[in-house]
Parts: sequence; C-alpha cells; structure tokens
Amino acid sequence: MKTPTTAELRERAAAHRQEHVFAFFDSLDQAERAGLLEQLARVDFEQVSEQARLFLEGPARTRDEEAGLVPVEVFPLRRSAEQERLAAEAVARGEELLAAGAVAPLLVAGGQGSRLGFEGPKGAFPVAPVSGRTLYELHARSVRAAGRRYERALPWFVMTSPANDRATRAFFDARGFFGLDRDQVCFVPQAMQPALDPEGRIVMATRSSLFLAPDGHGGVFDALGRGGALEAARERGVEYFSYVQVDNPLARALDPLFVGLHAIAGARMSSKVLKKRDANEGLGVTGERGGRIRCIEYSDLSERMREARDADGELVWGMGGIAMHLFTLELAEELSGSGTALPWHVARKRIRGIDASGAEVSLEGVKFERFVFDALTRSPRSVTLEVAREEQFSPLKNREGLDSPESVRRDLRRLHAGWVREAGLELPPPPAEGVPPAVEVDPLLAESGAELRARGAVTPVRRETGWLYE
Repeated sequence: MKTPTTAELRERAAAHRQEHVFAFFDSLDQAERAGLLEQLARVDFEQVSEQARLFLEGPARTRDEEAGLVPVEVFPLRRSAEQERLAAEAVARGEELLAAGAVAPLLVAGGQGSRLGFEGPKGAFPVAPVSGRTLYELHARSVRAAGRRYERALPWFVMTSPANDRATRAFFDARGFFGLDRDQVCFVPQAMQPALDPEGRIVMATRSSLFLAPDGHGGVFDALGRGGALEAARERGVEYFSYVQVDNPLARALDPLFVGLHAIAGARMSSKVLKKRDANEGLGVTGERGGRIRCIEYSDLSERMREARDADGELVWGMGGIAMHLFTLELAEELSGSGTALPWHVARKRIRGIDASGAEVSLEGVKFERFVFDALTRSPRSVTLEVAREEQFSPLKNREGLDSPESVRRDLRRLHAGWVREAGLELPPPPAEGVPPAVEVDPLLAESGAELRARGAVTPVRRETGWLYE
C-alpha cells in the first residue's frame, strides 16, 4: 500500500474536522514529524468520524439492550441422564478434534501489570504458589502438556498489544519459549484507536503524537487477520480457536467437553459461564433475543436486571460470563478486517493529553473498544457451558484483596491439593486451619486429579515455598 504524503494526510484530517493534529507540525524536528505522520497514516479518519457521531449523539442512538432478552439455555454442572450421555459423546468428539489438531489455543495477553504494581506485561507476573512460574509459563506448559497428550505440536496464538508486544516477545525469547518450538507460537498484536475529547476531536498525547488506546478484546479478529495468522491456522488444519485470557491461570483452553459440545451443536461461537457470587459480581450476562445470543457487559447492566429474581428467589441473571470462548476459523475470517462488523463501545476516562497551547493537562477522554462476545450474534447456534469456579476461574486483577496474587495462589493451592488427595498422594500439612496446603502440580505432570492418579507414585520436590509435584 502506498504511503500517503503529508499533504494527503493534512487533507484527510481536514475533511474530518481533525486539522488540529497538525497544529504543532511546523515546530517539530524531522524525527518527530516522521513519527506523527506514521501514526496518522494508520488512522481511519472515516471510522473516527463515525465513533465521534456514536459518542456525541449518545442516548439517541442507544438501543435498549435489555428489552426482550431472556437467559440462554445453559448446559449445567448438575446434569440429567440424557445430558450425561451427551457429555460423554461430546468428550469423545472433543478428544478426536484435539488429537487431529483442529483446535488452536488463543491467549489474550495485551495487558500490563501496572494495577499489580508490576512493571511489564501482566503475563510475566510470577503467580504459581510454589514454583513461582509466571502466567505465561503456566499457560505455555498447559499447551506443551496438550501437545504431549495428543502427540502433535499445537499452534499457539498470543494476542499482544503495542504497549507490550516487544516486551512479550523478548520474555518468551529469553526463556526459550518455555520449551515450545518457536514456530508453534504466533504473536498477533491488536490495533490501537485514537481517543477523542468531549467535542469528538482526536486527543494529542504530546505535540508530536496521538493518544492511542487498545481497540479491546474484540480486536482479536482483526489481529488474527493481520500478518497471515488466519492463513497459517488454516494451513495447519485449525478449525476452531479456543479463546482465554492470560490473567486466569485456571483457564482450560483445551477442554474436550467444551470442544465436543460446540462441534456437535454446529456452533460458530460458544461460551463458558459460572454461577455468580452475588448480584453485584462484575461479570456480564448472556441472553437470547430474536433467536440470537447477546451479551451485556456488567457495567451496562441496569440495577433492575442485576437484582431480578425468580419465584424461588434465585437470580434470573445468575450466570456470569468468564471470557472463555470457542469460535470457528470461518467466523474469524468473516470478521477479520470487516471494519464495522462488531459495534464500538464507549468508555469515558480521565487521560493525560495537551491543550491547544501544547500544555499537558488532564482531560475527559473517550476511548472506543470492541468486545469479543458481540460476535455471538453471528452464531445462530451456540453452546453455553456452566463450569465450576474453583476449577476454571481465578483471575488476577488487583494488587490486594479479591482477584489478587494472594487469592489466585490460594485457589491454585486448593485446586491442586484436591488433585493430590484424589490421586492418594501425600500432602504437606496446611499452614493454618482453613488454609489450603502449599502444594502445586505442574501442568506437564497432570491437569486433573484423574490424570495425576494415572501417573502412579509421584514424589514431590520439597521446597521452602511448599511441595511441587512435577
């Protein structure tokens, strides 16, 4: 594609009432001018204008997402005899697809560790309770374990962001890709979107740069489409992507039951959910309207919808989404590079930028994101699988308290201690009453109690931090 000239970029900006991006251009040095022009060449000004209209027109354009929405049918944890029969069939079908290499794990890892007081990609945070392994390494060892289980090197797609792409690649490189072959791992950086001010003008971060923000986890489809990732997946026989987020070390990216249910249903996209702790837990909900699946982000839920209860006093919307999905390669291809295929969501935040004089100020910014779950509307058939929180969900979000390093390590110890008990192996004494033993099971050894039991007699490595079964 031809690189636009400075005059062409000035013309584009002016046509969309964004002339101010060149306000300080004449005072910049050569390197600064080149950097700004490079940013502007990647801006879709027509899209920016549409985003500005979306924000400025506000409530007049906002449809009632809740109207007519009813909870989706969930494949539950507690199952009837018929559901157990289907589950057994699904596990067998899922194992076939995994053994054929038809499912590729997809790790969304664009975040930084700043909320944890950690410099660098969140995936580089050491979270394992005994070994101190990082989030990246735990996920990588799970991919390696699957490769050994199914006797094939599975391709692993890792979505980064411009903020952490270089650091993530360097981290993988410095650690020998955690034992994976380098050509197994495909990094797919997500795109960045200009933030706007309350008047719909692009915010300048400095005199020579735009304020850019990631385009949200819904940007995964465009990310896969850039750089040939989808073509590479198709060449390797991939039919499905299994989407999980890096901050959840309990996530099962290669779950035979989920894969099999999805395939049997002929679904294009499916989701995992779990029972919410209470009405105010920050998980979105999934409903159906007009034969289509729709999700509503927690922050967009009305109090009425959050608190609604049935005749038994149970929450009507008691199942929350946990950012685990399966979607077909065909759906990813359809949505990749499709521009307006997924809707934009508006997020208002205070950001640092410059004013008309070039002085740095704090201002109200408007960021635009796409959500991956909006792609569910493109799937006439979809599976919603209930999973157990203690087995598959313990996200790392905060420095302290709920969803913190302490809570994640506790949940890992509790889960792995259960596996060790199921396998009939020895456990260290718990440090205190009600506190799980300091134990960790390496994914390369086992990813369930049944798999650990099948290993037979295993002697743990005893460390100061606890016992490590590996």
